[in-house]
This record gives sequence, structure tokens and C-alpha cells, in this order.
Amino acid sequence: MTTRAIFLAVLLATAGTAAGARDTVDPVRVRAHLDFLAGPDLRGRGSATHDEAVAAAYVAAQLQGYGLMTAPGMTGYLQRVPLLRQVQAGPAELLIDGTPAGDATLLSGSGGVWGGKVGVLGRMPAGSKVDVLVVPDAATGGAALRKARAESGASVTVIAAGEGSRRGYEAGGGRPRLPMDFADGAPTGRGANVAFGAATMQRLQRDGATAIVSIPFTLARTETTNAVAYLPGRDPTAGVLLLTAHLDHLGVGADGAIWPGANDDASGTVALLEIARVLAAGKAPRRGILFVAYGSEEAGGFGARWFGDHPPVPLDRIAANIEFEMLGARVPKLAADRLQMTGYERSDLGAALRAHGALIDADPYPEQQYFRRSDNYALALRGVVAHTVSGYGEVATYHTPQDTPDRVDAPFMERAIQSLMKPIRWLADSRFTPHWTKDGRPTE
Repeated sequence: MTTRAIFLAVLLATAGTAAGARDTVDPVRVRAHLDFLAGPDLRGRGSATHDEAVAAAYVAAQLQGYGLMTAPGMTGYLQRVPLLRQVQAGPAELLIDGTPAGDATLLSGSGGVWGGKVGVLGRMPAGSKVDVLVVPDAATGGAALRKARAESGASVTVIAAGEGSRRGYEAGGGRPRLPMDFADGAPTGRGANVAFGAATMQRLQRDGATAIVSIPFTLARTETTNAVAYLPGRDPTAGVLLLTAHLDHLGVGADGAIWPGANDDASGTVALLEIARVLAAGKAPRRGILFVAYGSEEAGGFGARWFGDHPPVPLDRIAANIEFEMLGARVPKLAADRLQMTGYERSDLGAALRAHGALIDADPYPEQQYFRRSDNYALALRGVVAHTVSGYGEVATYHTPQDTPDRVDAPFMERAIQSLMKPIRWLADSRFTPHWTKDGRPTE
């Protein structure tokens, strides 16, 4: 990405349009932002990459251009987060009773040597402890698998290669997921998830089998980047509203294909930008508003977790956090123009926003655990009333190279952003402070 290309993109996105009123969404700006963030020049904005840093610089430039200030205590609009990650240094290898098996597909794991005694799910006596858990039934659900792994103490989970393992591999960007951590920590895990062909699966199900998985790795230093800006409020005692989105995606796959991430989550980042533009152009709100675009959500929520540990204002001053995620497709289980709020029942925020015109409903997919799968969760764990507002998460393009700007439902996205303008303005001006419902605040 050249300096000239970035300049032209910023110029295009900030150009005024005759149709763009000050308090309404501007479709031309929306499309310009989306085309740039999810365009080929940013190569999918991979977590903790230079491409992600360029996206963060672009978002920061937009927010600064709207007249927003640097956040309290910050001297610039970028928050850089040092990280350390494991990089796979060679193919994963499996030994079954000392004999190599050559058809391993590593889905995720931590570098090192893992394994030992093998157990087969559904055939082990209750309370059995094993090192390698073999899952022969491809239809086994994620919740059942997590429970079995925890109860058995297994460090390695083995599933049959097939459509399920292929989707899991592709959902990670077409490469294995290895650990990453903050630079003052050590990126470690507790084993591996591996897929094998039918012949190897049959060998693993022999009584008394042992298996060892070896994952060679090296360590690499990198950083992720948050874009942070602040709209001061009229009343310094009123607290702060935190509006967020994540700007990263999966980057470039092992085969060289770009995973653009238009819906996930360029769409949410565009919403953040448009809401910031409209609010900055109006009367100063009663509450201050922090606008933050996080890096490395896809790699483990590192941008949000760092922000939670290094907030520019004390966390007890943040009245609420609203995250914008995947606004480019309508929710099939809801009415045509409705959005879903994750964890709706956990606090009184959703009901208050609805009472002031927000087109949001409770998340109709509780089994997907969306509440804990987005950046809001890092703040919720620290006590901030924090939710994600989104469209449909399970679109066909989710975590594929087909998540391109032309696949986004642009009219729905524009209506979704517009529907949030007045309710958020009300929340920023009001004396209402959201609270968790009984047992609503997460603890882990």
C-alpha cells in the first residue's frame, strides 16, 4: 500500500456529497469506506499485520478529520500493542504406537509434543482420563466435545477429516491457529486439534493405542493496533460512552487467497465511522464518547483486552459499551430491519435503547454464544455493561474469501446504521446508566 493510495482512499471517503445530510448516513461514504477496508490493497487486514496497521491508520485519520480529539492521556490516535506469537516451523507429525501417520491436518494447537494414552469418545468408561481424545462421530457438537475434553483431561483432540474439519480449517483463514500472547507473556496452549483420514482414525481406535503429536514452532514478535478517538462531553461527571468495532480479519490464506472481511467486520467499522461523523457534527453530547476500532479480534481479542487493561479513562467511568459487528446481512429469524443484541437479557441497556427507537431484539441464536465471541466480552468481564449489536453472523460468506463488498446487503447496512443514530445520541445525552440484571454480568 503506497502513501498515494492511502491518500486517495482517505480523500474519497471524506469527500462531501450533496445527498449526505449532517444527521443521516451517507451511502457514498459508506461504500467508499467499505471498498477501501475490504479492498485488495489491504489484503484482508490480517490480525497483527502491517495491513491491519494501515487500516487502523485510515480509521484514525477519519476520526481525526471529523474533529474528534485524542483520548485522555493519549498523545495520538493509535494504541500499539506488542505481541509475541508462535509460528509453525514445519508440518505437524503423528506417531501411533511409534509408527508415523502422514495424513494429519493441524486445525489448531500449541507448538511442542503432546499426547500419550488414546481414548475413544463414547467407548470410554465414565471418569476415564486420557491424553488423546478420538471423536469418531463427525456430528458431535462443539459443546459435547468441549465437555468430553475437559472431563477426560485430553491434550489432543482428533476428529475425522471431512466437511466439518474443512470448514473449521477454512474458518481459521486456511491455516492452523497457533497461540499468540502479549509480549510480556509467553504464547502457550495445552495441546492440539487434529483431523485425520479414515485409515488413521481406524488405527487410533485400537484398544490400548498411544499417539504423539509433534508441532515444530518458532517465536516471532509483532504488534496489533487500535484506533482511538474521543468526543468530549458537556458534563465531566456524566461518564463516558464507549462505541467500538474490530477492524481486523483473517488476512491472506496459506494458498495466497485474500479473505477480505467486508461483513466481518469492515461493516461494523464503517458503522463506527459514520456514527462518529454524525455525532461529531452535532451538539456536544452530555457524556463523552470514546470511539475505538480494535485490532486482533480474530486472533483472540487482543486489542480489546489491551484496551481494557490500559483504558484512557477509568473503567468505572464507562457507562456502557456498544460493539458493532457484521451489519451487512439481515437476521433471518427477525423482522426485515431488525438487529440482534448479544446478551440482551443480561442488562437493561437493550430495553432502554428499544424504548428510544432502536430496532434491536434479543439474540435469537443463544446456542452460538455470540455474547462471548466478540470484543464486548473483554469489557463485560471487567464489569462494564457491554453488548454487541449485529446483523446475521452465519452468512454463507462468513470466514471465506467470498466476504467481499459486493456480497454485503448495502441497503440493509445503511438502514441499520441509521437506526442506531438517535438511540445512541439519546444514550449519550441522558442520565440513564445501564446496569447488569441479576446474574447477568459474566464472571469467566
